[in-house]
Amino acid sequence: MLSVFTLLPCGLIAQNSPLNKVEPRQLESSLGWDDQIWGRLGKNGDRKALLKAIDHSLKYLNSSKAVQDYQNYPISGITRDRVKRSLIRFRQLVVSSRTPEQLQAAVKKEFVWYQSSGNDNLGTVAFTGYFEPIYQASRKPTAEYRYPLYRKPKNFEQWKKPHPTRSELEGNDGLKGAKSPLAGSELVWFKDRIEAYLVQVQGSAKLRLSDGKMMGIGFDGSTDYPYTSIGKELIKDGIFPPKGLTLPMVIDYLRTHPEQLQNYLPRNNRFIFFKETFGAPATGSIGVPVTAERSIATDKSILPPGALAVIQTSIPIVTQQGEMETREVSRYVLDQDTGSAIKGAGRVDIFMGTGKIAGDRAGLINHTGKLYYLLLK
Repeated sequence: MLSVFTLLPCGLIAQNSPLNKVEPRQLESSLGWDDQIWGRLGKNGDRKALLKAIDHSLKYLNSSKAVQDYQNYPISGITRDRVKRSLIRFRQLVVSSRTPEQLQAAVKKEFVWYQSSGNDNLGTVAFTGYFEPIYQASRKPTAEYRYPLYRKPKNFEQWKKPHPTRSELEGNDGLKGAKSPLAGSELVWFKDRIEAYLVQVQGSAKLRLSDGKMMGIGFDGSTDYPYTSIGKELIKDGIFPPKGLTLPMVIDYLRTHPEQLQNYLPRNNRFIFFKETFGAPATGSIGVPVTAERSIATDKSILPPGALAVIQTSIPIVTQQGEMETREVSRYVLDQDTGSAIKGAGRVDIFMGTGKIAGDRAGLINHTGKLYYLLLK
């Protein structure tokens, strides 16, 4: 990986460099214009949420984990201290600014912009959304609640590689039960196999138990396989065209063709283990809570953990009439998470929050855009 921060002629991004310095004159006028902080169209702003997300990143940057993460960070000029100082100053600007114009002007004056090279070395980034679902579940198996999620086995570190496949762990029908190598490690059971699988994709969930209580669960490890997208498998099989596929479309297909569950779900051999979180909020890979629309997941092997970023892409907005409307946004975010499907400089997952509306919005995010990181001059 190169530590080059220059743009080639005609605006082309240097190959093999995940981040590249952008000259101020090359920045689009809309970058850094984030009116959601102050609110618009009768909706309250989320300044407090943004400040809380910044504080979460600062807590991480003060930790021994951050010291270790940045110790061998491969890009020259990006250090834990610089990322930390950048966040402290940006927080001051968010507090003192009264309009999107003021904040945008201050940021463009005081910060250096580094653009992600994207998936094509031209800055094109593929954006998706993720969320924390709320589902029905039971602590005990019943005739109704049959599909389990599992704790990480106590002897997991001694498992031989390659690890068992998804089919070997839960069966093609998801009901291997006592014959599974995971028997005895069940954590909760679901009515709906699709919902149980979606929790594995999202990595955390709030569960409304059959006794009326609420339970939180979160990621606690996985088998040693790459993530396989069911959506991409459906495209490969000619079920859907290559462009425009969304999560709601995938779910609708599987619900109307339940016999295909045992065909497609076993194709993703990456199997996720869970632990009870006892009321803790959804937490990202850097060990701090993630914030709706202010936290993103990226590939932490190349992009700076905890850092301040700006995303420019399209996001579904709920209108005052309760309808979904796609709107292009330029939004300040914190890089606080990662995911098994988030690889390279051209992938970003946006955390959209908890519950059904968050899930509906997250499932509709399948757009390209741009990603920038901001560091003090």
